[in-house]
Amino acid sequence: MPEALFDVEPASWSLYMLRDGSGRLYTGISTDVQRRLGEHQAGKGARALRGRGPLLLVWQHWVGDHGSALRLEYRLKQWPKARKEALVLGLIPPPEGSE
Repeated sequence: MPEALFDVEPASWSLYMLRDGSGRLYTGISTDVQRRLGEHQAGKGARALRGRGPLLLVWQHWVGDHGSALRLEYRLKQWPKARKEALVLGLIPPPEGSE
């Protein structure tokens, strides 16, 4: 097989938070946050966001590999809303383990 097939870099994953029309925060991961936001806005993303627009990207953080992104997403989802709001405002650093 040609070597070029193996030269593909692994996808870079990001952790992101969206704010919906009622002020709730939604946390997710993606390799293309802008594309994913468009999917959410079109009603093709997570069910939790359908009909809850407008949606606003309020925080994004590059993570790296998929496994790390999943672990950090889980950890961030365990945080209370006040702590997430502090993160969005830049008052506290991202969860430990992020790049």
